[in-house]
Parts: sequence; structure tokens; C-alpha cells
Amino acid sequence: MIGEIGHFATWVALAVACLQSVVGLAGAQRNDARLMHVASNAANAQMFLVVVAFCSLAASFVANDFSIVNVAANSNSRLPAAYRFAASWGSHEGSMLLWALMLACWTAAVVNFGGSLDRVLLSRVVGVLGVVSLGFLAFLLFTSNPFQRSLPAPLDGRDLNPLLQDPGMVIHPPMLYMGYVGFSVAFAFAIAAMLGGRVDAAWTRWARPWTTAAWAFLTIGIALGSAWAYYELGWGGWWFWDPVENASFMPWLVGTALMHSLVVTERRGAFKSWTLLLAIATFSLSLLGTFLVRSGVLTSVHAFATDPARGIFILGFLMLVVGGSLALYAWSAPRLAHAAAPASFSASSREGYLLANNLLLTVAAAAVFLGTMYPLVLDTLGLGKISVGPPYFDAVFFPLMAPAVFLMGIGPFARWRSAPVPDLARRLRWALLVAIVTTVLVAITSGRFASHRLASAAQGGDGALGAVVFAIGIFIAVWVITASGALLVERLREPGFAGTPLAARLRALPAGFYGMLVAHAGVGVFTIGVACVNTMSIEADRAVAIGERFELGDYQFRLAGLDDVDGPNYEATRGRIEVSRDGGRLFMLQPEKRVYAATGAVMTEAAIDPGLTRDVYVSLGEPLPDGRWTVKAWIKPFVDWIWAGCFMMAIGGFLAIADRRYRLARRHAARGAGLATGAG
Repeated sequence: MIGEIGHFATWVALAVACLQSVVGLAGAQRNDARLMHVASNAANAQMFLVVVAFCSLAASFVANDFSIVNVAANSNSRLPAAYRFAASWGSHEGSMLLWALMLACWTAAVVNFGGSLDRVLLSRVVGVLGVVSLGFLAFLLFTSNPFQRSLPAPLDGRDLNPLLQDPGMVIHPPMLYMGYVGFSVAFAFAIAAMLGGRVDAAWTRWARPWTTAAWAFLTIGIALGSAWAYYELGWGGWWFWDPVENASFMPWLVGTALMHSLVVTERRGAFKSWTLLLAIATFSLSLLGTFLVRSGVLTSVHAFATDPARGIFILGFLMLVVGGSLALYAWSAPRLAHAAAPASFSASSREGYLLANNLLLTVAAAAVFLGTMYPLVLDTLGLGKISVGPPYFDAVFFPLMAPAVFLMGIGPFARWRSAPVPDLARRLRWALLVAIVTTVLVAITSGRFASHRLASAAQGGDGALGAVVFAIGIFIAVWVITASGALLVERLREPGFAGTPLAARLRALPAGFYGMLVAHAGVGVFTIGVACVNTMSIEADRAVAIGERFELGDYQFRLAGLDDVDGPNYEATRGRIEVSRDGGRLFMLQPEKRVYAATGAVMTEAAIDPGLTRDVYVSLGEPLPDGRWTVKAWIKPFVDWIWAGCFMMAIGGFLAIADRRYRLARRHAARGAGLATGAG
């Protein structure tokens, strides 16, 4: 019965989404307040209905209703309750219902927190979001029904994929989808602006906080996915350039460019056409990611095997959205050309540095797009199978992102219109000096440039190039962190603060300013982690008997014993590995080799001792005929800084949203729009 309630609610939500899209766009076109009010109410009603549908699916999983095909295929009576709930989005059908839920929530948030927004623009935004909802709800009901029944019901389910039976997977997909789907709001504002013929800065004031929120959620989602892969897959990597990882990374890159471009359009009226194009591209890449995961064209830990009908439906919807948006963009070109009166600025200005940053980010996204899609296109055309892996992405991505991160230290110091280079050099000289000195000291103390390290690395194909990459990474990381600190000091010393206590000066600075500082510093922290872990990690793969030791770096590892462990839905062999240094025992790590009862799947559970400057990471391999076990160990310097930096970026985004200047700017824009509407 619960499943039928959810199924019925989904059908009604489809009808309401259709109503929302039609009356929203028609009401805006006719300036009919009654229709526009109906569209807003429809958005709230759709959210309620999709919440009912999702709760029905979750209740079916928790209650072990195996008469529902989705539940039987992705759950089991022995699965812990928390994972039964998370299994609601662990399947293809459930994850698409989660997408629809997130979209409905974003739409309702725009309606309920957009009270001062021009009603015509709001109605168009709600109508566009209704069209997107209509597409995904139709996809759910016609190709991916999560409530399909199968009678008689099986006695038990096939179980959730063991890789997904992890606390990280309870949080990772919702955060990722909040980011993916959140970019639909910026997309809807861009389409609404073009439909209304108003491509001025007004829509950017409203789109900025929603874009920043989506970007922050996507940052958290990507970071959680990376952390999950690091400790769950058992071989110590934090990023694999997997096509589905790339599918979320591409909209993040373009979304970062969009977030900064919106600032320029709002503040200076520049980049209007470019900002619209970025809004379209960001959401289009989110849809592309959905196609890659749901169409079955990829073989990945993250991808779902699906039937061709699903891939065709999503591809058609993607082509409709991208093609329709670009057609509207082309149709709006004359108005865009008229509206985009050139805002003059020099190459050395805040606009100039933000433009350079935008170009580097979009070219980097294009490089990732090429490396991800090229093998798929060749395979589809029957031209052969190739694999594009980390060597390509590392070689292309680093030269693009290094200057982009370097510019992050300069841009906030630059003034609008013109920023003389000598003035910037004077204001940034101490930050530059600190970055250079720190890089030299780190290179010396780490031994990264020692002759024996270079010779050893050269045998592995790294050599001096790896040392140079390490040095550049440390330099730009320290540079952007110290530049952020220098900017804070400069702002606190402004003449307007003369005689004001330090605490009062700190409180007077806007939240958006702190958000920028924290996010930029987060990029620096992230870069330190990447530079260290990618160039200084060490590992060992040994076959050891119980009681036997081996060394890795300054650490000694001893397999103290093996225990048989019964889990809730698995049996495991748990290793007890003593880790010591200089003869003194430090801690015990207990990696596991699990066998899941329902599927017989064998999984490796790594054991990690995290630290501020390093992780000690151990995984249990396979048993050997002579009674020994293979044990893999890694020392990962500063790896946790990668995720700390990501969360700092996200916190910076949320701080920026909290800036009261956002609210004041929106009210100002709404008053201006109201006067314009009244004059018309």
C-alpha cells in the first residue's frame, strides 16, 4: 500500500509540474497575477508530492517490502537499518527520485525565499524549473519506476552493493545532487532573463546566492565521494579521473567560473553574454553527468547498468535542454549585443584577472570533457577502444590550474577598471616573499630535491619534473594563503577604521569578504595536500606471516594476528597490525577482508590512522597457499588537507550567502524591476 501511495504521488507530481510550467510561463507572458500565483502554489504542491513519494520509497526499504522490484534488487533483511534507508537512493530508480526531490526543494525555496523578486521574473523561473521537473518525473514514471511491483514477492532481497554500505554513502549522494540540481536555478534565471528580454545585471543579483549555494553543496559532495573512494576501495587513491568523477567535476569547474562571472556582471555590467552562456553550460554539464551515469555507457564503480531506453530518454532530454537553450541564446543575440555595451577595463584590473580565471577554468573543463568523452565517441562510432587515464589529465590539467590558482592571489587586490601592476606588486610583495621563502625551506627540509631522491624518482619516470611540480604546488598554495592574509590586513588598516578597536573592525567586514578569504585559503590548503600526497607518498606490498615485520619509511609494521568476525550481513577476517616507530609501539590497525552473505562479494576494508601531517593506511590482501597474507601499507603525507581544503571552500561559499549585501542588492533590484514594470 505504501508503494502505491508513492506511485500515485509521483503521477500527481507530474501533472502538477506540467501545470507549473504552463501557467508559470503563460502568466509571465501575459503579466497575469492570478496565473503567476497558481504557478508558485503548484511549485509548493509539487515539492509536497515528491516528498510523499520519496518517503514512501524509503519506508518500503526500511520495512523490507520485497514485493517492490527496486527494494528486492537493492536491499536485504540483514542489511542494517541505516543502509536500508540509504539504499533508497543506492539504486538507479531511487537516485532519480532523489534528483526529482532535490529539484522540487530548490524550486520551492526560490518561491518561498524570493518574496521581493519581480513577480514576472519569478514566474518565468518557476515555469522553467517546472519544465525540468516535468522531464525528470516523466523519465521516472516511463522508464525507471521505483515502485514497480513483482508478485509473488521474493523471500529476501539481493542486497545493496557492498561498496555502498558505508556511512559516507549516506551523505555523499544527497550533497552531490544538491549541487547538481542547484545549478538548475541559475539556468532558470538565465533562461527567464532571455525570455523576458532583460539581460541586464538584475537577474545576476538573484542568481548569485543560489549559484554559490549549489557550488558549495557540489564541493561537499565531490569531497565526500573522494574521501569515500580513498578509504573504501582499499588502494589509497583519492582521485581516479574516473569518467563519473569527471562528470561531477566538469560542472564544478564551469560553476566556479559562473560564480565569479556573475560578480562582474552584477558589479560592472560586463560579461553579460558570457555569464548567460556559463549558466547554460553549467546545468548542461550536470545533465551530461546524469546521462553518463544512467545511460549504461560507462563501466564504473559509480555507474548503474541500465537498459538503452533510459539512455535514449536522457540523451533526448539533454539535447532538448542544450539545443533549446542555445537556440534561445542565438535568438537573443541582437538584444545581447545591444545590452552588452562594452564596460571598459584594462588587462590589469579585477575584470581582467577574473576573465583570465574564467578562461582557464573553462578550458580546463573542456580538457576534462575531451578526455572523458573521446573514448566514448570512438567506441560508439566503431573506431576502436582507447583508454584515457591519469597521465593525460595530469599533463593537461596542471598547466591550466596552476596559473588559475596564482591569479586568485592577485584578483582580490585589483581594483575595478584599472589596477596598475606596480601598485599590485607593492601591495603583494610580502606575500610573494613569504611564498618563495617557504617553498625553498620546504624543498630543503623535505629532501624532495636531494640527489638520491631525484635519481630514484628518475628510474620511475618522475625525476626532476616531479620535484619541480612539487615546488610549484607548494609555492602557489602558500602564495594564495598568504595573499588572503595580506588582503585581510590591508582591509583592517583602511583609513575608515582609524581609531576603531580590532574586534570592531573584524565585525564590520562583510560575511562575503570572509567567505572569499576562507574559500581561497581552502584552495591553498587543498593544493598543499595534493602536492605532498602526489609526490611524497610511499607504499609497500608485502607477504607476511603472523608475527612477521616489515618496514615502510620510519614505521615498522607487524602482523600480530588474524581474527574471524561476524558482521550484521557479512563475515570477515580481521587483521591486527601493530605499527611502531623507533622500537616504540604507536597504535594497532585492524583492516578487514569481508565476504557478504547475500551476494558472496569479497570486499577489502582498509584501516587508517589519520594525522595532521600524514595518514598511515593499511589494507589486507589475499591469503597465500603457504599461510602468509599480503599486506599493503601506505604513508600518505598531508592527504587529509585535501578534504579540509574542500570543506573550507564550501564554508566560504556558505559565508558568502550569509552576506546581508545580497539581501540589500536583491531588494534594490526588486524595487527597480517594480518601477520598470509599473512604467510599462
